[in-house]
Amino acid sequence: MKVTITLAEHQYDVNTDFGHSLAIALDFMHSENQPSHFGATPALAKPMQAGGFIGDTTKGGSCNVFELSFNPHCNGTHTETIGHICDQDNELSLSISALELPPLMPCALISITPVAASTTEDQYTPRFNENDSVISRQQLEQALAPYHDQQLQSLVVRTLPNSVDKCQADYNDANQPAFFTSNAVLYLNERGVEHLILDLPSLDRLNDDGLLTCHHLFWQVIEGAHQPSPNSLINKTITEMAYIDNSIEDGFYFMNLQTPAFVNDAAPSRPMLFQAQQIN
Repeated sequence: MKVTITLAEHQYDVNTDFGHSLAIALDFMHSENQPSHFGATPALAKPMQAGGFIGDTTKGGSCNVFELSFNPHCNGTHTETIGHICDQDNELSLSISALELPPLMPCALISITPVAASTTEDQYTPRFNENDSVISRQQLEQALAPYHDQQLQSLVVRTLPNSVDKCQADYNDANQPAFFTSNAVLYLNERGVEHLILDLPSLDRLNDDGLLTCHHLFWQVIEGAHQPSPNSLINKTITEMAYIDNSIEDGFYFMNLQTPAFVNDAAPSRPMLFQAQQIN
């Protein structure tokens, strides 16, 4: 199906029959094929058993009925709401099921090589460590200069080098991933980015004393607080542990962010990019 979308005085043709999935396929049966973060238990699948029934055709069952166990934050591609850092009983602390996501959102895809934190004047709390690699405000300013704000409702950031090994990476103290500086996140807010998709396991540093500084800045929640305020940006999302294949070129797209109706702060997700061809 082809649709025509008008955005900021320009029209785009979008073919929704052909999209690019940015989700890492989660292999419940083989933990060595899964990405992992923060020492989380691997995702698991086991056949349901009830009375004489077993949900596994290889074990004599009439059909396959597997019970799945996973941590959405650490076992693969997932989307987070403001509820990730806020008390769940607050009415502004939206769950995944409460999100109202447009079916197609303007989206830029950019690629950035993280830099040594020591080379930037940006800030972060807690202070940078000697070996930290970061994405800085200056890098985002340069990469997003060709785009106007209306094109940035959503943003996909691919970090370089980009290897398929990200699909099975174990992120830990020995494999510390890059993260965003505080200044970089404030710039995203200035440009109006609502839905951020990363191939990193977290917007913040792996070990950050539990502050989640960049998460708080992105949703405009007071540092150290777990209650949204009237100024908090409650409808925004962060998607982490995506994988953007090298065959997908940097540029302007429309994105469909697919999530299940989980009453939880995070859920597995499947961001889909659709090519956008400007026609006027």
